[in-house]
Amino acid sequence: MSEVLDNLRYSEEHEWAQQGEGQIVRVGITDHAQHLLGDIVFVEFPEIGTAVSAGDSVGSIESVKTVSELYSPISGTVTRVNEALEDSPELLNGQPYGEGWIYEVEIEGDYASATAGLLDAAAYRELVGE
Repeated sequence: MSEVLDNLRYSEEHEWAQQGEGQIVRVGITDHAQHLLGDIVFVEFPEIGTAVSAGDSVGSIESVKTVSELYSPISGTVTRVNEALEDSPELLNGQPYGEGWIYEVEIEGDYASATAGLLDAAAYRELVGE
C-alpha cells in the first residue's frame, strides 16, 4: 500500500505539490509512482529560471525498468532543484515526500489558486485504488 500524505496536493500523473514559504511550492513524485518505477537511477531536472505550466513535461526519471516523463503539477518559475538526487537518485525510492523532493517553483498568486486543479489526498487515494 502506498503512502499518501494529507497535507499535499496531487496530480493524476503522480506528482505532488507542497506549500513552502511565501510563494514557493515544492514538487516531487508520489510513493505510488516510485513503486511503479522501481529502482530509480537518474533524475533529469528542469532548469532553474525556467517558466513551467501545469501539465508541462519538465524532465524525466530513469529507473532500471523504464524512463518516465516528469510533469509539473503547477505553473510557476523553477527556483531550485534537489542537487542531492544527482548523487543519490535512490532518495526518490526511500523518501519520496522528504529528502526525495525534486524541485521548487515560485508561483504567482496564492497556493490554493495555484493548486486548484490538483487532487486532495482522498481523491488521490481513490485514483490509485487505496
